[in-house]
Amino acid sequence: MKLVTYNVNGIKARLPRLIEYLTEQQPDVVCLQELKSSDETFPQADIEAAGYRAVWHGQKGFNGVAVLSRGELPVERERGLAGEPEDEHSRYLECEVGGLIVASIYLPNGNPQPGPKFDYKLRWMERLRARAASLLAEERPVVIAGDFNVIAHDDDTFSVRAMQQDALMQPESRAAYRRLLAQGWTDALRWRVPRGGVWTFWDYQAGSWQRDAGFRIDHLLLSPQAADRLVDAGVDKDHRGREKASDHAPTWVRLR
Repeated sequence: MKLVTYNVNGIKARLPRLIEYLTEQQPDVVCLQELKSSDETFPQADIEAAGYRAVWHGQKGFNGVAVLSRGELPVERERGLAGEPEDEHSRYLECEVGGLIVASIYLPNGNPQPGPKFDYKLRWMERLRARAASLLAEERPVVIAGDFNVIAHDDDTFSVRAMQQDALMQPESRAAYRRLLAQGWTDALRWRVPRGGVWTFWDYQAGSWQRDAGFRIDHLLLSPQAADRLVDAGVDKDHRGREKASDHAPTWVRLR
């Protein structure tokens, strides 16, 4: 089973690239982020024509997450995170697909920091940690996949100096990510490439793609039961270099 996380940065703008990816790679499950589409305008027909069934949690203009499955309709379990009732951002969608629990997440960016956006990011991470603990308690194969907007290690960025003031790399962001992992989750790509130096995001600005000035913020966290089935993990980097591509590359795990 190949499970992919892919921040498409606007599903309507990137639809040709997404369909191209689904057709070429034929992943079994895909977690999408940053749809920038309302529920009503999600391109369901195009997704289904490519052979995929989908559940989505949209929001007009920004945010938005989805879970796609090849052939089988994902069964929705949770929409949004508990703990902050007034939070209307579409950032969390949890489904079950073929006995696997999959959560697609789009963690808040948090910039500028310090400030209310950064405070919201940290609160959201604590809410995610609470939900993750509940998932672990089920003792089932679980994958939390998405754009975490956290540069977890110095070797997860092309330049520590360039990113040192960014919310993605603040000590509080990293500490919150470590607390999540400490529950017992496996960072699949880190497991595969423990020395780092693998990027999943390249900004559109300043020739970042051409200079390979990227960083790793798209993560797939595996419960112990899923980690026992882990075969491989990687980044389909070449899809970032295609015309009118997302600024993220599809990032994946392969499970038995």
